[in-house]
Amino acid sequence: MILIDHTALHDIATRVFSAAGSEPEEARVIADHLIGANLRGHDSHGVGLIPNYLQHLAGGTVFANRQGRVVSENGSLIVYDGERAWGQIAAREATMVGIAKAQDTGVAVVALRNPHHIGRVGTYGEMCAEAGLVSFHFVNVTDARPAVAPWRGSDARFSTNPVCIAIPGSEPERPIILDMATSVVAMGKVRVARNKGEQLKAGILIDGEGKPTTDPAAMYRQPRGALTTFGEHKGYALAFVCEMLAGALCGSGTMRPERQGGTTATNGMLTIVIDPSRLVDRAWLQDEIAAMTRYITASPPQHPDEPVLIPGDPERLMRAERIKNGVPIDDETWRELTVAARGINVLVEAPQTKPG
Repeated sequence: MILIDHTALHDIATRVFSAAGSEPEEARVIADHLIGANLRGHDSHGVGLIPNYLQHLAGGTVFANRQGRVVSENGSLIVYDGERAWGQIAAREATMVGIAKAQDTGVAVVALRNPHHIGRVGTYGEMCAEAGLVSFHFVNVTDARPAVAPWRGSDARFSTNPVCIAIPGSEPERPIILDMATSVVAMGKVRVARNKGEQLKAGILIDGEGKPTTDPAAMYRQPRGALTTFGEHKGYALAFVCEMLAGALCGSGTMRPERQGGTTATNGMLTIVIDPSRLVDRAWLQDEIAAMTRYITASPPQHPDEPVLIPGDPERLMRAERIKNGVPIDDETWRELTVAARGINVLVEAPQTKPG
């Protein structure tokens, strides 16, 4: 395990995407997104994705220096085609379109289709909350192998289909950010566990025969295993709804058999953005949020060193810790990253190594 300063990690990611053909601003935005995920403890959506991303770029399933575009607008209903741009770029642009529309009319519904992998969905919720808006984000995945089994099923039929709900907090620096996969864990966390040589907790995976396992390698051999949904039938129902909202309603497509097994990743995202001041007095809303936050977090903790938090707090605490002490990268992820960077003539120097 190594620890690397987040600014050095950002520099590496920026240089990689610049060398891969991105203009400086695009490279910076993608690096911001990936390192932002690492800082918040979501290593599954951080720089460990870069090797796969470069493979997709070489395979022609994503294109540098595109933003996507609005292809239809009917009142507050907007369709945004990602046009195979980097997902972090297309989703950011689509979210900004939604923010502007909601600020103008009070509400926006944005159907994003056809971008590359959009990364950590919480980023887009944070953008909306920072603008003082409430937002809902429903996401699905196609053009990849399915990774999650339906409730009562024994093989994978859809992806981790994340959901994000963001609400401005009573303190600007403390928005309420619910950002979660509908599987017990994100697929990237399985990759991280495999790279670290760790086992997963029971109840997360089934193997290729449909039997429970803790071995992350089950997702990397044939017959392939599958993740399970959180909350049994409840998580499955939410994942199914995400498939319909992000895949079918957005026109992006669902994980039907003919859209499986590709060597890339395509996201659909349905985003609903609301200006809360059109519904209630903003000061009253902030007072309600503050009062309820104080009440909930005042619950005596079961363990003294584990106080009650609100959604978004764990990521904020992790960000502060990693900015101070560095971002941990497991040895295999670092090796994969340096090899991928070397393939486009980017030299990555090894940082100070510490025991993992």
